[in-house]
Amino acid sequence: QVQLVESGGGLVQAGDSLRLSCAASGRTFSRYTMGWFRQAPGKERAFVARIRWSGDSTYYADSVKGRFTISRDNAKNTVYLQMNSLKPEDTAVYYCAATRGIYVSGTYYPNTDDYWGQGTQVTVSS
Repeated sequence: QVQLVESGGGLVQAGDSLRLSCAASGRTFSRYTMGWFRQAPGKERAFVARIRWSGDSTYYADSVKGRFTISRDNAKNTVYLQMNSLKPEDTAVYYCAATRGIYVSGTYYPNTDDYWGQGTQVTVSS
């Protein structure tokens, strides 16, 4: 089991920044690719960013590339999502996930050994 707790969400204005954190506990955190996903009202959950266990490989959705940065600290069992130049269309519930599935061109194919956090709300006003 891996337990994930997200924090750092909130209400901000367009152009502002936020940093989300995801604290993990339980099974070996460092062995998982960590991902951030988001779900806007009325839409399906969508991939945002992922980082390999070593931290040397990251991948972003086109919609956030150049604005968001994912990082991880395996010593602290924590993954971060730095979000800059936020836009109203970034408004969503953001989920952290410990994943064993496959990422292909921005689409994530889940695995039964995935774990998800409860989500944190990010609201960007115009």
